[in-house]
Amino acid sequence: MFREMVRKKQQLPEEECLEILKTELRGVLSVLGDDGYPYGMPLNHYYCEQDGKLYFHSGKAGHKIDALKKHCKASFCVYDKGFRKEGEWALNIRSVIVFGHIEFVEDREEIYRLTGELSRKFTADVEYIKKEIERSGPGTLMFALVPEHITGKIVNES
Repeated sequence: MFREMVRKKQQLPEEECLEILKTELRGVLSVLGDDGYPYGMPLNHYYCEQDGKLYFHSGKAGHKIDALKKHCKASFCVYDKGFRKEGEWALNIRSVIVFGHIEFVEDREEIYRLTGELSRKFTADVEYIKKEIERSGPGTLMFALVPEHITGKIVNES
């Protein structure tokens, strides 16, 4: 069902793809938006090693949520900051694309727990996280991208 990578030499091993998903802060979630137009938006995410899902937080309404409720399939692209090999100008960038379907998280306690996990990617200030969850938690929607296919590659910009 999913295409094989054409340039197999550039393909990243699964472990490296998962490490990128765990460590990078942001990516672009792409969905099928209004009138069939693609709709991509930058989002931060939390990759959960226990269940293999990517979690996102959101407000409860808007273009993204309407699109996800109409069509549950989505893709998420993440890429790293890149690196240069000694003596070369071109960046080497690793990217990962996750294809899957969306599940909404309904349990409020689970939403708070996952929001805390996501927040810890940005700060270790536990008191700040707790206050933010108390303040914004009731208005927070959480959804998961359940991977059906993950692929990654490294590209040299030259």
